[in-house]
Amino acid sequence: MKTPTASPTVGVLMSGGLDSSILLGSLLREGRCVQPLYIRSSLAWETAEHGALCRFLAAVASPRLADLVVLDLPVDDLYRDHWSVTGHGVPGAGSPDEAVYLPGRNAILVVKAGLWCQLHGIGQLAIGVLGSNPFSDATAAFFERLGSALSLALETPLEIVRPFAHLTKKQVMELGRGLPLELTFSCIAPHGKTHCGRCNKCAERQAAFRLGDLEDPTTYSSRAN
Repeated sequence: MKTPTASPTVGVLMSGGLDSSILLGSLLREGRCVQPLYIRSSLAWETAEHGALCRFLAAVASPRLADLVVLDLPVDDLYRDHWSVTGHGVPGAGSPDEAVYLPGRNAILVVKAGLWCQLHGIGQLAIGVLGSNPFSDATAAFFERLGSALSLALETPLEIVRPFAHLTKKQVMELGRGLPLELTFSCIAPHGKTHCGRCNKCAERQAAFRLGDLEDPTTYSSRAN
């Protein structure tokens, strides 16, 4: 009998937002054992985001769901006075996708999470990136090469997978039916634990619920006109 080369457990890089939360829920429904990982990077919204993620994970608890692993990788020394660190000048609802791009963000997250998986015998890391993501560090080529580099670094195989790469946002939202999506978190300018309702990500969240023909259960401090 051939010995399997990878653990049946899959690591999932979590943000607490809709896509990664639906990804985790979908993997659990498929019968997979899931290890959620959250990278704390000293960004302005992380306290609210992490709290929401913990509540979501508690709501979907399963014997196949491992405890959340939180890893620290601060980037405030890189981004310094950027809005993502200071919370000032956050891109509003009408801003383009490029306005919320964080340079090197995917590389930073995947390297930290991927190394943790390799060191703990997990051979697969799943991320909730959609194929419609416009940035170069969200492409299949980027993740394939990064996975190869990490596999070479520790001489331990690591496969980075994007289960939603060929799905539309509408299809992803349809997969989220029945999950406690009210506990997910998308805002980059929260008022305490509450979505602001006026930032780029809140607008994206509202559009996602409309696309999925789902009632938006989110509490917003206000809404953009």
